[in-house]
Amino acid sequence: MIQINCGTTIGINGLGRIGKLTLWNLLLSGDFDKIVVNTGREAGKSLEDLIDYITHDSTYGPVEFFISGYRGISEISIIDSEKGETVMFGKKVTFLRKARLPENIPWGKEHVSVVIDTTGKFNDPAEELKGHISAGAKKVILSAPFKFKNKTKTLPDDSIMIVYGINHQSFNPISHHIISAASCTTTALAHMMKPLLDDPETSSILTASMSTIHSMTNSQSVLDSVPSAGTSDLRKNRSAGSNIILSTTGAAKALEYILPAMKNIGFMADSVRVPVPTVSLINLNLTFHSPLDSNGFPGITREHINSIYKDASVNQLRDLLKYSERQNVSSDLKGLMYAVVIESNDTHTRTGFVNIPPLMNVPVTHAKIFGWYDNEMGSYVNSLCRLASYISKTTA
Repeated sequence: MIQINCGTTIGINGLGRIGKLTLWNLLLSGDFDKIVVNTGREAGKSLEDLIDYITHDSTYGPVEFFISGYRGISEISIIDSEKGETVMFGKKVTFLRKARLPENIPWGKEHVSVVIDTTGKFNDPAEELKGHISAGAKKVILSAPFKFKNKTKTLPDDSIMIVYGINHQSFNPISHHIISAASCTTTALAHMMKPLLDDPETSSILTASMSTIHSMTNSQSVLDSVPSAGTSDLRKNRSAGSNIILSTTGAAKALEYILPAMKNIGFMADSVRVPVPTVSLINLNLTFHSPLDSNGFPGITREHINSIYKDASVNQLRDLLKYSERQNVSSDLKGLMYAVVIESNDTHTRTGFVNIPPLMNVPVTHAKIFGWYDNEMGSYVNSLCRLASYISKTTA
């Protein structure tokens, strides 16, 4: 029988963009009494400098505004600077600043049950991520897709890739110990694809492609820089704030883990980096076999696709998918706590016929669908923390 744990301690490894915003989100969570953050190194000249980094953000503003609104007052106290002990908005937050490797972090000593690894450095479920378990944690959640150092390896039996709201109920607390929360783009894309796969009219997808118009990230250069030895994509070293940059994404491959039906669909995915700090846009293109109705009209129309998403937004994907009928721009979606926001005004379909001599004209419908997502706080970190709460509650 699954037991519900209340007042548990959660750990965060890494304090970059995702780690910092994960801490912000968890400060609001009622599922954890204490948060332990491992930075792996000293930051600045003192703990006060680390707190300064945490409490101010160029994209989202001061942390007290996030917690309490524009009239919010900072409620942060340092209890023991040497031990890294603080109280933030009524929660105990401890900062560990020594160990870099997962197996050396004292999670067991700190009574940490679930660890969220946001470093981007430890992605292999068969190797380094297991170090968190040996260090005392019960479960590890990776804030990225798995990457195997040994390309011939397959996903271990104790590992699983999950997007909250799509396949999180496939988590088995007895057998699954290392969990990937996929990526920001995979999270948004999964929420766009699942309603279509669940609908009888749109489940017959012939081909699909996706481009994410993606905000810049810390993997890019602020200014043009000399590429490292062996670099294959020279565009990553060009100034992120001055260019539109073609890139790649692993969202299509990761989606096959989340939604196995995608393995039978030809799917292509790419990324275009643009100079905005957050909020990205998926341009999803799909081709369907679209039988005609009794009046000779195609069954898959703009209205039908929009109705699928509108229904999902109030039923199976409520609070995860938002259906929007207004004309949005990217800044309108910053911080909005949905996995994806469907821009219904720009859903389009066209139906044509594929000639198969000598007897058949097969109706085929092409659809274009747009979905916004705040690739940092609103979509991804929100989904990541909801997954962490679910895993914590369902872990005996």
